[in-house]
Amino acid sequence: MKERATMRQRVTINDVARAAGVSSATVSYVLSGKRPVAEGTRRTVESAVAELGFSLNPVARSLRTGRSVMVALIVPDIANPFYALLARSLQDELRGRGYHVVVCNTEARRDEEQALLREAMHQRFAGVVMTPFRLSTTAFDALRGAGIPVVVSADIAFGAVDHVAPDAEDAVRQALRHVADSGRRRLGVVAGPRDATGGDPRLERIRTHAAAVGVQVEEEAVVHGEHTRAAGAEGFRRLMLSRHRPEAVLCVNDVTAVGAMEMADRLGLDIPGDVALVGHDDVDFATLVRPRLTTIRYPAREVGRVAARLLLEQIDGRTQPHTARVSAEFVPRASA
Repeated sequence: MKERATMRQRVTINDVARAAGVSSATVSYVLSGKRPVAEGTRRTVESAVAELGFSLNPVARSLRTGRSVMVALIVPDIANPFYALLARSLQDELRGRGYHVVVCNTEARRDEEQALLREAMHQRFAGVVMTPFRLSTTAFDALRGAGIPVVVSADIAFGAVDHVAPDAEDAVRQALRHVADSGRRRLGVVAGPRDATGGDPRLERIRTHAAAVGVQVEEEAVVHGEHTRAAGAEGFRRLMLSRHRPEAVLCVNDVTAVGAMEMADRLGLDIPGDVALVGHDDVDFATLVRPRLTTIRYPAREVGRVAARLLLEQIDGRTQPHTARVSAEFVPRASA
């Protein structure tokens, strides 16, 4: 057994080609997926790969191409379940092509975002998927100049790079209409920080559609903070202690909404009896909290799949930037 294991370690792509009766280039195409191969040929090559126990050597591949097989996923908060789901989906999609995902946390700090981009370029990563928070819209120019594919997952575009963005206009309208139909007219918003790049598109969508459904969003009923549970609790507290207390509160994401729920409990307020609550993203715990959270579903798994597809297209040679939109959906539950 030991001798057999040693032999397997020495199997090369040429051995696979001889066993399958094809060229080494054809084997490479089957393994990489970079060019189409006839179905019968592909099955023959895959059978030879399995029989010989061949596997790609990532170190050798890196030396040959001058680039790592690692893809950086750079996110503001790995404790947010949305990014955990995105990471899982991205990894599942890329693994079949021989790439591995490294998850990096920035805490939404500009210095960390910049440092991680520099490191990805220094290490010659195969690609970068990122949710930027405080970067400039030209922050990815150096990576693109170095030939490293980039995909940005964000509500706004960041220069001439591939972009995964939400298609959420209709979902926001439905959420606001749902609030209005319940007889609530004064709306509060726990929004993101004022200094985020591009402002807060989720807040702007709410403002854009509020008047059309008869809901008021006064300036004093908007509080800004980070996308964290603590910020959600503090923002909700401020809204509830304000002179014109909102009858419904929309939160920038589900994490801040859970913070708002915790604060409501501390203040002795009933949700939705005293105030309705709406989140954003529909992460897994949205159905575990009580009351179950009404929210806008932005499917993290689909975001990961789309980001992986865009990244692989760039790796395979596409150079023109693309934007892909992922549909959001309003999900009514018990909190509103």
